[in-house]
Formats: sequence, structure tokens, C-alpha cells
Amino acid sequence: MSSPKRPAIAQWTDDTEIVSITLSLRAIADIELSPNYTTAFHAWFLHQVRDSDPQLSAYLHDGQSEKAFAISPLNGKLEPIANTFLAKADSTYTWTISALSKSLCAWLQTWYSNHPETINLYKGNFAIEQIDINQPPTTYNNLWSASSNLDSRFTLAFLTPTCFRSKNHHLPLPIPTNIFHSYLRRWNDFAPEAFPQEEFLAWIEKVVYITNYDLECTKVAVAKQGYVTGFTGTVEFAIDLKASRNSDFERLLSALIKLANYCGTGHKTTFGLGQTRQIGKNEVGSRKSEKERITTTPIQDHLIKRIAELTDLFLQTKKRQGGDRAQNTATVWATILARRELGESLKAIASDLNMPYETVRKYAQAARKAIEALESNRIELETVASVSSL
Repeated sequence: MSSPKRPAIAQWTDDTEIVSITLSLRAIADIELSPNYTTAFHAWFLHQVRDSDPQLSAYLHDGQSEKAFAISPLNGKLEPIANTFLAKADSTYTWTISALSKSLCAWLQTWYSNHPETINLYKGNFAIEQIDINQPPTTYNNLWSASSNLDSRFTLAFLTPTCFRSKNHHLPLPIPTNIFHSYLRRWNDFAPEAFPQEEFLAWIEKVVYITNYDLECTKVAVAKQGYVTGFTGTVEFAIDLKASRNSDFERLLSALIKLANYCGTGHKTTFGLGQTRQIGKNEVGSRKSEKERITTTPIQDHLIKRIAELTDLFLQTKKRQGGDRAQNTATVWATILARRELGESLKAIASDLNMPYETVRKYAQAARKAIEALESNRIELETVASVSSL
């Protein structure tokens, strides 16, 4: 087998803290992918880190801080076949990984020099044909230094569904404070100097506003969240500096806009959501700004609707429990049962949801019993109604 191509890409220096790379992939044979296939890529990446640096892998997986990486979905044609996506043999795709900390950038550079020839997933393999720089290697100080001049307008393209966590729910709206809160969290975790969160976000609320947008709302299945509603498209923002001048915050705002190209926006960026790009002035309104959006497929649409139906049914059985706990339990049960109905194995579901196999098995049994009980009650009520009408 021939070795993967290693083009003469710019190697980043030892002080690099942020970088984004794109892998060009080729399906070696037909590959079936689940609707939540980004969880498999997420797991593969963490396994790569674990094989050479278990401590870093544990930090990335279990650390309570912000996640130091982001990934994209596959960019390329995936065909909906039965209950799966199909990556046809020899079809080509791109997949992007961003590193947001110095330690992960160092690991990624070492990994690049001796990376594997394939990405081995549960149901098939992709050949790694080439690796390129997607966003240039840099540091947080460099982002700060290059941010002395703040443009009065800027445009962000949200390439994959984007949403935010709000009181245990998902908020699919591009509210400026939510957007810059998500960037500031990463900055404060990984940059040498942190900034006061409440003060900065209060300033954002005063000076940043939306002037134009072209958005679509969509639902996608994401790990054990069941499904989330997110927005894709472009948003144009303006800055009213007359409202409140603050030179440090102005510079930070400019730096965070640049950081968005690496870290993505909002919730579940380590599973492909929230991929973001700043659109240049010369690109706004042109074909260059028409970035490919990741849309739902018939499989995802079916899965999303079925999860919603089952969640409502399970909530009927948990009226005593109430609150967020009932909602969360109902959603997990619904996700597991909906995916089992589509033919996925418990092992694959457990792996995707990052849950113990025995827990998933017990939840699947409990979900089936709950559905059987509801169906039995429905038949009993229909029988009583039929007898009463005689």
C-alpha cells in the first residue's frame, strides 16, 4: 500500500497555540455511517491522542474546562440508503480538526509527521490522502497583536447547525452576547491573559447588533442529546463604538472574531456543530460566501421526528418525576429506541452515545416496556369506549 501524501505544508513553530488542519479522505469501499456519524470521528480522534499521550486524551475527554479542539462533519456527498448514510467507494471528502491549546498543537504536529494511512471506523475505513493547513498556525498573543483596528462591520458564516445552551435547552438564535460568550470561554481557558466575562458581555450587548442575515433553521441528531435545533447561514453584524468606547474590549472583540474560524460557535463543536468562518468584505453577497451547509437528510429527518414522538410518549410515563430529569431521561430513552428501530446494534449505539453497553441495554428494555404499557392502556381504553357505545 502506498504511503499517504505528505505535502510540504508549513510546519508550525513550538510556540503555536491554535491551528486548523484539513484531511482529504477517500472511502476505501462502500461505508455505512450512522446519522450521528461525527461521534465516530470524535472517538477516533481521541483514540489517536490516547495512543501516544493518555494524559492529554483524558484531559480532552473528561476535563471540566472548555474542550481544546473542534471537528467538522464530512464535507462531501453522503447518500441516504435505508437507515444509514452511504459513503461510496472512492468518493472523496474533507474533514477538519482544530486545536485550541499549545499542548494539543504540539501533539498534532508530532502526529502529522507519522500519521496513520487510514481512519478506521466501526463499519469501514477512509484513506488519508493528504493533510493541509485550513487556518494558519498562530498564538493568542498574535491574534491580539493583529487586532488593533476594528472594522465597523463584519460577517460570520455558520456552516453547520449552530445553537447555544440556555437553561438546559437549546437556543437556535445568533444573539451577539451568546456568540461572543462562546468565543470568550475558549479564550479565557487557553490564552495567557483572561478578561472579565460579565463586563465584556455587558459591553457587547451595548455595541454589537445585527444588520442583516440569511439563515435557515434545521434539526440534527447529536449523540445522546437526541436532536438539537440549530441555524446555518450568514449574519452581518455592526459595531456602535459611540455607545461605549473601551480600547481593550475593542481589540478583544477583533481577536475573538478571528478565533471563531478555529473554535467554532456554541454547543457541541467537538461533534461538528457550529463550524464558523469570517466572510471578507469582498466576499459578502458574492458566490464566494455561499459556503456549503450541512443539511438534514431523509434519514435524519425520520430519526428526529421519531425521537420527538417517543420523547413525548415517555414524558407521559414520567409525570411524577417532572423537571429536567424527566426530560433528559425521556430523550435518552427515545434516542436509543429510535436508533434500535432503524436497525442499529446496541453496541454501536453505546459507542456513539459514550455510554456503558449495559446501561444502554437496560434503557432499551425499559423504553420497550414503557411503549408496550402505553399501547396496552390505549387498547384497553378503546375497548371500554367501544363497549360503552353499544
